[in-house]
Amino acid sequence: MRAFVRVRAPDGRLYELVHGDMVGRLWSAALQLDDARISEAHAMVSLRERSLKLIALRGAFAVDGRPVSEATLRSGLVLQLARGLQLDVVEVHLPDGVLGLVGGGLARQALPGVCSLVDDQGLRIEKGYRDGASAWLWDTGNGWRIQQQGQASMALAPGDTVQVGAHRCDVVLLSLAAAGESPTRQVGGVGAPLRLVANYDTVHLHREGQPAVILSGILARLVSEMVALDGPVGWSVLAGQLWPREPDLDVLRPRFDVTLSRLRRRLRQDQLRTDLVRSDGAGCVELVLYPHDVVEDRT
Repeated sequence: MRAFVRVRAPDGRLYELVHGDMVGRLWSAALQLDDARISEAHAMVSLRERSLKLIALRGAFAVDGRPVSEATLRSGLVLQLARGLQLDVVEVHLPDGVLGLVGGGLARQALPGVCSLVDDQGLRIEKGYRDGASAWLWDTGNGWRIQQQGQASMALAPGDTVQVGAHRCDVVLLSLAAAGESPTRQVGGVGAPLRLVANYDTVHLHREGQPAVILSGILARLVSEMVALDGPVGWSVLAGQLWPREPDLDVLRPRFDVTLSRLRRRLRQDQLRTDLVRSDGAGCVELVLYPHDVVEDRT
C-alpha cells in the first residue's frame, strides 16, 4: 500500500523514492548527487494524476534528448540530468490504494514509507524518523507498523484508530487520485484573485480594491524561495536556503516552524487566505495558487 519508483543512480546504486522525495546536491536529498551541475533541489518525485512524476524544481532534465519540466515515470525511462549523468527507472509500483491518516487536526493524507507523528503545537506528520516523536510508522513491504513512545510496535491497517496523546486519528485507504491531490480550502468564503510579486527581500500581495500587503525580511524570503522553486519542496531544503550557515536540522526545524507560523499569522491578520502556504504534513511545503492568481518572479 505504497507508491514508489526504483531508480538506478549514475554510480549503479538503486534508490527507492516516494512522493515528496528530492533529487539534488543537498546532503538531505533522498537521492543526493555529488555533481556541480546538479542544483541543491534539482527535482522532486510527486504523485499526481494517478501516476508518479519527476517534477523539475531548480534544475533541468531531459527525456530522449528533449528538455522537459516533468516526466511520468515508467520502467525503462531514462532521465538525463546533465551530460553523461542519468537516472534509469527500473521499476514503478502503483498500488490500487495507499495508507493514510485523517483526524487529530491532520488533513487526509498519504503516509511516506517511514514517518514520525510529532505532537508539538498540534499534531503533524514528518517524513523519516525523528527522535522524540510521539509515534513512528513504517512500511515493511507486507504491511504497516506503528510504535508509540514506550510501547511495542503493532500492525496498522485501514479501519484502525490511533490515539496519540489527545489526538484521535483514523487509518484510511486512499485512492491514488486522492493521495495525489493537494486539497485547498477557502477561508471566509470565496477569496479574491491574488497577484503575488516576489522580489526576494520583499513580497507584494495585491487584491482588487484592497491595499497591497507587503512582506519583508525572513517572511518575504520564505515566500520568494517557494516562488523560485515553483512546486512542493521539503522543509529542510527551504530552511537550508534561508539559513545556509546552520547545518543542524535540530536547530533549523523549530526556527522554520516559528517562521511559517509567523507567516500564516500575518496572512490571517491581513485577511489573506492562510492556505496560500500549505504544509502537507509529510515535510513538504508549497504555495497553493488558484486558477486566477498571478505570480511575478522578480527574484
